[in-house]
Amino acid sequence: MPAIFPAFQAVRHAPFHGLPALHLALPGGASAVVALQGAQVLSWRPAGGAERLYLSPRARLDGHGAIRGGVPVCFPQFNQRGPLAKHGFARNLPWRVEHSGADDHGVRAVLALDDTPQTRAWWPHGFAARLAVELADAHLQVELTARNTGDTAWDFTAALHTYLQVDDVAQARLDGLDGCARWDSVADVHAVQQGPVGFGGEYDCVFSAPPGPLRLQAGDATIQIANSPSWTNTVVWNPGEALCATLPDMPADGWRRMLCVEAACVDTPVPLAPGAHWSGFQRLQLA
Repeated sequence: MPAIFPAFQAVRHAPFHGLPALHLALPGGASAVVALQGAQVLSWRPAGGAERLYLSPRARLDGHGAIRGGVPVCFPQFNQRGPLAKHGFARNLPWRVEHSGADDHGVRAVLALDDTPQTRAWWPHGFAARLAVELADAHLQVELTARNTGDTAWDFTAALHTYLQVDDVAQARLDGLDGCARWDSVADVHAVQQGPVGFGGEYDCVFSAPPGPLRLQAGDATIQIANSPSWTNTVVWNPGEALCATLPDMPADGWRRMLCVEAACVDTPVPLAPGAHWSGFQRLQLA
């Protein structure tokens, strides 16, 4: 991808609070930061705008434990739905930069994670995971691709566990899930969503994928969230005050400042035959 900003450093390697990271930037002011640990996007600022991702001020940034905030990559297991550690191993491992560059559409970086003896000890499969991060003036797109590089079939669950920053979650509204099947995991109740989603306490729901983009009213901005059809679920999560108080990597009022809106495959694992691949993206854009 040829660079079109010869006097502007669109991609650079630099630490982020001590973590090895890739910094993406455009001349108009848009920027993003991607930690090599977990290929995790930690910051997104649209051109002329404020930070739109939530990163806990108490996030563990030691290069080993899960990082609270940004866009964690849950793979090859969502939550505790399987034998692996919560949300799988991809978010805790170092990824490598496979490609980066800029063109007329913006700046793009692809990070890679392949199976190793260590991953096969946890999960005995051959795989190639790629995360493509695309930054434009007004949007950020994150796309996960998984390929079966082994000789036996396997399946997986996954999510882009996006933490969005809000002024006050009690004032936030999420539109676009009306009519979607919903499982409320806090109350263990199955229902159908009616109208916009509001928040007044702990909230943890798995929805069937909506037919179109979502719109989050988040204080001074509206963020449009578009997921590819390959993601079969949308997960919406906020810990609420009581659960937040038990999380050592969150400040006491952190729950007020964030809302997770996740592109996910939760209800039905994705099967991959040898040589097959799957991909799914989430695009965030100021509306």
